[in-house]
Amino acid sequence: MRLLITFILLAGTAFFLSEINAQVPKMVYKTATYWQQQANYIMHITMDVETYQYKGEQRIEYTNNSPDVLHKVFYHLYFNAFQPGSEMDARVQAIADPDRRMAPNIGTKEKPVYESRIAKLQPNEMGYIKVLSLKQNGKKLKYDVVGTVLEVTLRQPIQPGERVIFDMEFDGQVPIQIRRSGRNNNEGVALSMAQWYPKLAEYDTEGWHADAYIAREFYGVWGNYDVKITIDKDYVIGGTGYLQNPNEIGHGYETSVVTPPKGDVLTWHFVAPNVHDFTWAADPDYNHDTLQVENGPTLHFLYKNTMSPDKLLNWKQLQPKAAELMTYYSDLVGKYPYEQYSIIQGGDGGMEYGMCTLISGEGKLEGMFRSTVSHEMAHTWFQFLLATNEAKHEWMDEGFATYIEYKAMDAFYNENKPNPWEKSYAYYKYIANSGAEQPQTTYADKYIVNQLYSIASYYKGCVFLAQLGYVIGEDNLEQTLKTYYKKWAFKHPKPIDFIRVAETVSGLELDWYLVDFTQTTNTIDYAVKAVSNKKVTLERIGLMPMPIDLTVTYNDGSTEDFYIPLREMRGEKLTSATLLEDWAWAYPTYSFETKKRVSSVTIDPSGLMADVNAENDRFPIVQQ
Repeated sequence: MRLLITFILLAGTAFFLSEINAQVPKMVYKTATYWQQQANYIMHITMDVETYQYKGEQRIEYTNNSPDVLHKVFYHLYFNAFQPGSEMDARVQAIADPDRRMAPNIGTKEKPVYESRIAKLQPNEMGYIKVLSLKQNGKKLKYDVVGTVLEVTLRQPIQPGERVIFDMEFDGQVPIQIRRSGRNNNEGVALSMAQWYPKLAEYDTEGWHADAYIAREFYGVWGNYDVKITIDKDYVIGGTGYLQNPNEIGHGYETSVVTPPKGDVLTWHFVAPNVHDFTWAADPDYNHDTLQVENGPTLHFLYKNTMSPDKLLNWKQLQPKAAELMTYYSDLVGKYPYEQYSIIQGGDGGMEYGMCTLISGEGKLEGMFRSTVSHEMAHTWFQFLLATNEAKHEWMDEGFATYIEYKAMDAFYNENKPNPWEKSYAYYKYIANSGAEQPQTTYADKYIVNQLYSIASYYKGCVFLAQLGYVIGEDNLEQTLKTYYKKWAFKHPKPIDFIRVAETVSGLELDWYLVDFTQTTNTIDYAVKAVSNKKVTLERIGLMPMPIDLTVTYNDGSTEDFYIPLREMRGEKLTSATLLEDWAWAYPTYSFETKKRVSSVTIDPSGLMADVNAENDRFPIVQQ
């Protein structure tokens, strides 16, 4: 039986409880130079834990802050990807190196044969979202379902500045967990509910982003969420948002009075201010622990109590580490703005969501913390708070998260590496020298193979930041991250927005860096061409220019550091090295005189410049 819901629409952006909104900065949807759309959601679903089907009703208060008249809108129906013959299924079967979770190898290592799990789903195992009705301001709309996208024809165009109401009824079925979302995964988690609802697509200065869900990640409209989930009373839920009725729910949440539930179901009520997504997970065997971070949020940990004692101990030992990490990231980038963050056993690797992450829960402690939680929590800043379009600029999401993750782990484990990001540099140089590299402007789903996507987004994206520290100086990079967060949190920044912040902080011109490193596959390759007594000659072999740090060792054993500015930068980073004349990109060679006879020369001793051929960076050449 369908639950009838009375929706109460409050005016303006004060959509939810004011005390919950108090800690989170108010979103700026429109200024003289920037605008973004706003979508406030009220949803109520009823989940049948026997059939894994659910019925839902949704109201969206949508504000068109753009200067454009909108004649149509689009919704994402992500669960439709988990059907035989879907675009996701087709891509899994066509790509040479599919994700093993989606297409395991049923052949051999020498002759792999990949079999799509999606293709084998039975009707009661696949996922779907079926829209039953949709209204605009109370009047029915026409719509078409095209794969994972709902195409909607509006009755009346939405004018600039206009606010409209979309009411929807829908049914859904949770698929067997194949990737991210789903039910009954290998770790026995009943429900991992990511991208489970009809989600309004984003419209920005580049138009609609009604991309099919094929494999990658997401881009959503900022807004406020009021979500009720009715489910079997034995299930425990964790995820995005603040629980509004803990006295009715109990289940490990701190309450003063717990009212015994009546009937077989409970309704959990969550409110999430200023988010662009809502995710939850549920299981009847969840333990639920909390830990208060000093001067920070309350951390929630939900994990299955049916695991072995050693794995349960891992979850206990993870908790203070996660608290320390939350403080580290807040100090490095900017204070985490919500009152809570949840780490939830979801059973499928790790994936970031609003105010939470879902992770695999049965690994070793170091792997859970160092390889998963450190990365997924980093995504709270990149891409959740600094909400780039992951389909187009995936390297700003994965790469920036990888950068602060590696920096954090270097500090946590007292490794003090000269280059904590050396793994990222190695992967990037491997693909750059392979001849197969695609530029980072490639749409996330359209890399030829998954390996190219991973290296471009995670590793080259990380190198982009680490190398920027080489270009403008580490202090300026740290200040750039803080300023970027302060200016662009709760918005949709693009690559140019980040580089403009870096230019403002450093006082240097950096458009050349953004263009060459992210929009082309030009490589960096500088060489020591010749050394004669007191004269050093360098050569630029690669097409991408860079400023040059180098160290000269003299015949008497003393050393001197030199800095050659790049003319296109129109300035120099702060350095204690001897400053030389700048080097313009068009000149293939550059020479300078030293005060004493030269014994050896090393370009970039730090290793932070991503030169793709280290062998010619030294004179004399060191035999390997």
